[in-house]
Amino acid sequence: MIHTDINLQQLISLARAAVTETAVFINHETGKVQAGQIEEKFLNGLVSYVDRTAEEMLVKQLSAILPQAAFVTEEETVAQTSEAGLKWIIDPLDGTTNFLYGVPHFSISVALQSTDELLLGIVHHVPANEQFYAWKDGGAWCNDQAIQVSRRAELRQALISTGFPYHNFERAEGWFNALRRFMEEGRGVRRFGSAALDLAWVACGRFDVFFEYGLNAWDVAAGALLVKEAGGHVCDFSGGQAFIDKKEMLATNDLCFDATFNLIHKSFVD
Repeated sequence: MIHTDINLQQLISLARAAVTETAVFINHETGKVQAGQIEEKFLNGLVSYVDRTAEEMLVKQLSAILPQAAFVTEEETVAQTSEAGLKWIIDPLDGTTNFLYGVPHFSISVALQSTDELLLGIVHHVPANEQFYAWKDGGAWCNDQAIQVSRRAELRQALISTGFPYHNFERAEGWFNALRRFMEEGRGVRRFGSAALDLAWVACGRFDVFFEYGLNAWDVAAGALLVKEAGGHVCDFSGGQAFIDKKEMLATNDLCFDATFNLIHKSFVD
Protein backbone atom coordinates (compact mmCIF):
# COMPACT_ATOMS: atom_id res chain seq x y z
CA MET A 1 0.00 0.00 0.00
CA ILE A 2 1.32 3.45 -0.93
CA HIS A 3 1.95 5.76 2.00
CA THR A 4 -0.59 8.47 1.27
CA ASP A 5 1.57 11.21 2.80
CA ILE A 6 4.34 10.67 0.22
CA ASN A 7 4.40 12.77 -2.93
CA LEU A 8 6.22 10.36 -5.25
CA GLN A 9 6.90 12.88 -7.98
CA GLN A 10 8.50 15.27 -5.52
CA LEU A 11 10.36 12.45 -3.81
CA ILE A 12 11.86 11.11 -7.01
CA SER A 13 13.13 14.56 -7.90
CA LEU A 14 15.07 14.68 -4.64
CA ALA A 15 16.29 11.10 -5.00
CA ARG A 16 17.43 11.78 -8.57
CA ALA A 17 19.58 14.64 -7.33
CA ALA A 18 21.23 12.33 -4.78
CA VAL A 19 21.92 9.73 -7.47
CA THR A 20 23.34 12.37 -9.83
CA GLU A 21 25.75 13.59 -7.15
CA THR A 22 26.88 10.03 -6.50
CA ALA A 23 27.40 9.47 -10.22
CA VAL A 24 29.74 12.47 -10.32
CA PHE A 25 31.83 10.86 -7.59
CA ILE A 26 31.98 7.50 -9.38
CA ASN A 27 32.95 9.18 -12.65
CA HIS A 28 35.73 11.05 -10.86
CA GLU A 29 37.14 7.80 -9.48
CA THR A 30 36.99 5.91 -12.78
CA GLY A 31 40.43 4.54 -13.63
CA LYS A 32 41.92 5.51 -10.26
CA VAL A 33 41.36 2.34 -8.22
CA GLN A 34 44.60 0.46 -7.58
CA ALA A 35 44.92 -3.33 -7.42
CA GLY A 36 45.54 -3.24 -3.68
CA GLN A 37 42.25 -1.40 -3.16
CA ILE A 38 40.13 -4.19 -4.67
CA GLU A 39 38.63 -7.00 -2.59
CA GLU A 40 36.94 -10.24 -3.66
CA LYS A 41 33.83 -10.65 -1.49
CA PHE A 42 33.04 -14.06 -2.98
CA LEU A 43 33.76 -15.90 -6.22
CA ASN A 44 33.83 -13.25 -8.98
CA GLY A 45 32.32 -10.65 -6.63
CA LEU A 46 34.60 -7.60 -6.49
CA VAL A 47 34.31 -4.45 -4.38
CA SER A 48 36.37 -1.31 -3.77
CA TYR A 49 36.20 1.90 -1.77
CA VAL A 50 34.21 3.39 -4.64
CA ASP A 51 31.26 1.04 -4.04
CA ARG A 52 31.28 1.68 -0.32
CA THR A 53 31.72 5.45 -0.49
CA ALA A 54 29.00 5.73 -3.15
CA GLU A 55 26.65 3.73 -0.94
CA GLU A 56 27.43 5.89 2.09
CA MET A 57 26.67 9.02 0.04
CA LEU A 58 23.32 7.62 -1.08
CA VAL A 59 22.33 6.43 2.38
CA LYS A 60 23.14 9.81 3.93
CA GLN A 61 21.14 11.78 1.39
CA LEU A 62 18.19 9.40 1.15
CA SER A 63 17.97 9.25 4.95
CA ALA A 64 17.60 13.02 4.99
CA ILE A 65 14.92 12.90 2.30
CA LEU A 66 12.84 10.15 3.94
CA PRO A 67 13.94 9.57 7.56
CA GLN A 68 11.31 6.89 8.23
CA ALA A 69 12.61 4.51 5.55
CA ALA A 70 14.97 1.60 6.25
CA PHE A 71 17.63 0.22 3.90
CA VAL A 72 18.57 -2.90 1.97
CA THR A 73 21.96 -2.29 0.36
CA GLU A 74 24.56 -4.41 -1.39
CA GLU A 75 27.61 -3.27 0.59
CA GLU A 76 25.84 -3.20 3.99
CA THR A 77 27.33 0.13 5.06
CA VAL A 78 24.15 0.75 7.07
CA ALA A 79 21.94 -1.46 9.23
CA GLN A 80 19.90 -3.76 6.99
CA THR A 81 16.26 -4.78 7.17
CA SER A 82 14.06 -6.73 4.80
CA GLU A 83 10.96 -6.43 7.01
CA ALA A 84 10.39 -2.68 7.12
CA GLY A 85 7.22 -1.28 5.62
CA LEU A 86 9.16 1.38 3.72
CA LYS A 87 12.72 0.78 2.52
CA TRP A 88 15.30 1.97 0.05
CA ILE A 89 16.93 -0.79 -2.02
CA ILE A 90 20.35 0.30 -3.26
CA ASP A 91 23.12 -0.96 -5.50
CA PRO A 92 25.68 1.85 -5.48
CA LEU A 93 27.64 0.40 -8.39
CA ASP A 94 26.01 -2.31 -10.50
CA GLY A 95 28.71 -3.63 -12.81
CA THR A 96 31.69 -3.27 -10.46
CA THR A 97 33.85 -5.60 -12.54
CA ASN A 98 33.17 -3.48 -15.64
CA PHE A 99 34.07 -0.35 -13.65
CA LEU A 100 37.31 -1.81 -12.35
CA TYR A 101 38.34 -3.19 -15.75
CA GLY A 102 37.62 0.04 -17.60
CA VAL A 103 34.51 -1.21 -19.41
CA PRO A 104 32.13 1.80 -19.63
CA HIS A 105 28.95 -0.03 -18.67
CA PHE A 106 27.99 0.34 -15.01
CA SER A 107 25.19 1.99 -13.11
CA ILE A 108 23.63 3.13 -9.86
CA SER A 109 20.33 1.51 -8.91
CA VAL A 110 17.97 2.95 -6.29
CA ALA A 111 14.41 1.83 -5.55
CA LEU A 112 11.86 2.60 -2.87
CA GLN A 113 9.56 -0.21 -1.76
CA SER A 114 6.50 -0.06 0.47
CA THR A 115 5.83 -3.53 1.90
CA ASP A 116 5.70 -5.53 -1.36
CA GLU A 117 4.97 -2.60 -3.68
CA LEU A 118 7.66 -0.78 -5.67
CA LEU A 119 7.06 2.98 -5.50
CA LEU A 120 9.96 4.47 -7.43
CA GLY A 121 13.11 3.42 -9.23
CA ILE A 122 16.19 5.12 -10.63
CA VAL A 123 18.92 3.55 -12.77
CA HIS A 124 21.76 5.87 -13.73
CA HIS A 125 24.13 4.79 -16.51
CA VAL A 126 27.19 6.57 -15.16
CA PRO A 127 29.52 6.71 -18.20
CA ALA A 128 26.71 7.80 -20.55
CA ASN A 129 25.08 10.17 -18.04
CA GLU A 130 21.69 8.64 -18.79
CA GLN A 131 19.26 8.59 -15.90
CA PHE A 132 16.26 6.29 -16.18
CA TYR A 133 13.53 6.73 -13.59
CA ALA A 134 9.93 5.86 -12.83
CA TRP A 135 7.39 6.20 -10.06
CA LYS A 136 4.23 4.19 -9.54
CA ASP A 137 1.55 5.27 -12.02
CA GLY A 138 3.83 8.06 -13.25
CA GLY A 139 5.32 6.44 -16.34
CA ALA A 140 8.98 5.80 -17.16
CA TRP A 141 11.50 8.42 -18.21
CA CYS A 142 15.09 8.94 -19.34
CA ASN A 143 16.62 12.39 -18.93
CA ASP A 144 13.16 13.98 -18.89
CA GLN A 145 11.93 12.14 -22.00
CA ALA A 146 9.14 9.57 -21.71
CA ILE A 147 10.18 6.02 -22.65
CA GLN A 148 8.28 2.87 -23.61
CA VAL A 149 9.09 -0.75 -24.24
CA SER A 150 9.60 -1.86 -27.85
CA ARG A 151 6.78 -2.86 -30.18
CA ARG A 152 8.59 -5.82 -31.71
CA ALA A 153 6.06 -8.61 -31.61
CA GLU A 154 7.86 -11.76 -32.69
CA LEU A 155 10.63 -13.63 -30.93
CA ARG A 156 12.64 -13.81 -34.15
CA GLN A 157 12.82 -10.00 -34.03
CA ALA A 158 13.74 -9.80 -30.35
CA LEU A 159 17.11 -8.74 -28.96
CA ILE A 160 17.66 -10.60 -25.69
CA SER A 161 19.83 -9.62 -22.73
CA THR A 162 20.97 -11.85 -19.90
CA GLY A 163 23.62 -12.30 -17.26
CA PHE A 164 25.95 -15.28 -17.14
CA PRO A 165 25.91 -17.32 -13.92
CA TYR A 166 29.08 -16.27 -12.09
CA HIS A 167 28.98 -17.91 -8.67
CA ASN A 168 25.71 -19.89 -8.46
CA PHE A 169 25.74 -22.67 -11.03
CA GLU A 170 22.93 -24.81 -9.59
CA ARG A 171 20.52 -23.81 -12.36
CA ALA A 172 23.05 -23.49 -15.14
CA GLU A 173 21.49 -26.30 -17.17
CA GLY A 174 18.17 -24.47 -17.37
CA TRP A 175 19.98 -21.24 -18.22
CA PHE A 176 21.93 -22.92 -21.05
CA ASN A 177 18.72 -24.45 -22.36
CA ALA A 178 17.05 -21.05 -22.45
CA LEU A 179 20.13 -19.43 -23.98
CA ARG A 180 20.23 -22.00 -26.78
CA ARG A 181 16.55 -21.46 -27.54
CA PHE A 182 16.99 -17.70 -27.62
CA MET A 183 20.06 -18.03 -29.84
CA GLU A 184 18.11 -20.22 -32.25
CA GLU A 185 14.83 -18.31 -32.23
CA GLY A 186 15.73 -14.69 -31.41
CA ARG A 187 17.57 -11.89 -33.16
CA GLY A 188 20.58 -12.13 -30.87
CA VAL A 189 21.75 -12.29 -27.26
CA ARG A 190 23.79 -9.71 -25.34
CA ARG A 191 25.48 -9.84 -21.94
CA PHE A 192 26.85 -6.49 -20.74
CA GLY A 193 27.24 -7.04 -17.00
CA SER A 194 24.69 -4.78 -15.30
CA ALA A 195 21.24 -6.23 -14.68
CA ALA A 196 19.92 -2.81 -13.67
CA LEU A 197 20.92 -1.38 -17.04
CA ASP A 198 19.58 -4.42 -18.90
CA LEU A 199 16.17 -3.69 -17.40
CA ALA A 200 16.43 0.03 -18.13
CA TRP A 201 17.19 -0.84 -21.74
CA VAL A 202 14.16 -3.14 -21.91
CA ALA A 203 12.12 -0.21 -20.60
CA CYS A 204 13.34 2.12 -23.33
CA GLY A 205 13.09 -0.45 -26.13
CA ARG A 206 16.78 -1.15 -26.80
CA PHE A 207 16.30 -4.72 -25.59
CA ASP A 208 13.09 -6.71 -25.96
CA VAL A 209 13.75 -9.43 -23.37
CA PHE A 210 15.82 -9.86 -20.23
CA PHE A 211 16.20 -13.04 -18.19
CA GLU A 212 18.54 -14.05 -15.40
CA TYR A 213 18.69 -16.00 -12.14
CA GLY A 214 20.83 -15.53 -9.03
CA LEU A 215 19.71 -11.91 -8.74
CA ASN A 216 19.46 -9.80 -5.60
CA ALA A 217 16.85 -7.18 -4.77
CA TRP A 218 19.29 -4.33 -5.38
CA ASP A 219 20.05 -5.66 -8.88
CA VAL A 220 16.48 -5.53 -10.13
CA ALA A 221 14.07 -3.55 -7.93
CA ALA A 222 14.49 -0.22 -9.71
CA GLY A 223 14.63 -1.78 -13.17
CA ALA A 224 11.53 -3.85 -12.57
CA LEU A 225 9.47 -0.73 -11.93
CA LEU A 226 10.97 0.93 -15.00
CA VAL A 227 9.82 -1.93 -17.21
CA LYS A 228 6.34 -2.02 -15.70
CA GLU A 229 5.81 1.72 -15.99
CA ALA A 230 7.12 1.61 -19.57
CA GLY A 231 4.38 -0.87 -20.51
CA GLY A 232 6.25 -4.15 -20.18
CA HIS A 233 5.90 -7.36 -18.19
CA VAL A 234 8.04 -8.51 -15.26
CA CYS A 235 7.66 -11.88 -13.55
CA ASP A 236 9.47 -14.82 -12.02
CA PHE A 237 10.03 -17.99 -14.05
CA SER A 238 6.66 -19.37 -12.94
CA GLY A 239 4.79 -16.27 -14.06
CA GLY A 240 4.29 -14.81 -10.57
CA GLN A 241 5.50 -11.62 -8.93
CA ALA A 242 7.97 -13.22 -6.51
CA PHE A 243 10.97 -12.29 -8.66
CA ILE A 244 12.82 -10.66 -5.77
CA ASP A 245 12.30 -13.52 -3.32
CA LYS A 246 13.04 -16.17 -5.95
CA LYS A 247 16.10 -14.27 -7.27
CA GLU A 248 14.97 -14.76 -10.88
CA MET A 249 13.42 -12.52 -13.46
CA LEU A 250 11.93 -12.37 -16.92
CA ALA A 251 11.21 -8.90 -18.32
CA THR A 252 9.79 -8.30 -21.79
CA ASN A 253 7.69 -5.97 -23.86
CA ASP A 254 3.98 -6.79 -23.89
CA LEU A 255 3.85 -8.22 -27.42
CA CYS A 256 6.37 -11.04 -27.15
CA PHE A 257 5.71 -11.93 -23.50
CA ASP A 258 3.69 -15.11 -24.13
CA ALA A 259 6.24 -16.75 -26.43
CA THR A 260 9.13 -15.71 -24.21
CA PHE A 261 7.50 -16.87 -21.00
CA ASN A 262 6.71 -20.28 -22.50
CA LEU A 263 10.35 -20.69 -23.46
CA ILE A 264 11.61 -19.68 -20.01
CA HIS A 265 9.04 -21.84 -18.19
CA LYS A 266 9.98 -24.92 -20.20
CA SER A 267 13.70 -24.31 -19.64
CA PHE A 268 13.59 -23.66 -15.89
CA VAL A 269 10.34 -25.06 -14.51
CA ASP A 270 8.95 -27.92 -16.62
